[in-house]
Amino acid sequence: MDCISYKTKYISKQHIARQWVVVDATAQTLGRLASQVAYRMRGKHRPDFSPHVEGGDHIIVLNADKIVLSGNKWENKTYVTYSGYPGGVKKATPKEVQRVNPKRMVEHAIKGMLPKNRLGRKLFHNLHVFLGGVHPYAAQKPSEVSLKYK
Repeated sequence: MDCISYKTKYISKQHIARQWVVVDATAQTLGRLASQVAYRMRGKHRPDFSPHVEGGDHIIVLNADKIVLSGNKWENKTYVTYSGYPGGVKKATPKEVQRVNPKRMVEHAIKGMLPKNRLGRKLFHNLHVFLGGVHPYAAQKPSEVSLKYK
């Protein structure tokens, strides 16, 4: 079904061959890593990118506990959560979040760079974050990718 319109080719989810990609987060800056991962999850690196189609890759992020933050962000940055109840605001620094759940920092950064709609929620399921260097997705034959910053 290769229908060509005036502006672009119609693309559906069935036409896209999705890949599994492994990214090592060791000594990588959190924001730069998150922007490149979100870019690949969205499928913007593909020549047949279409903004309404879930056409990105499955991303496996390893060593999430070894990320780096620049400047004084370990002490000055705050993560705020709100339960919805009076007095239900909780604030935590990245050091505290890293101690409790290091995966949450990487997931939070990447989720913030995805679209805020149904597509973004769907894309977020394609992210798999692990603390060590081992993952259970060997059957998918993921390829190792080093993210280069532009």
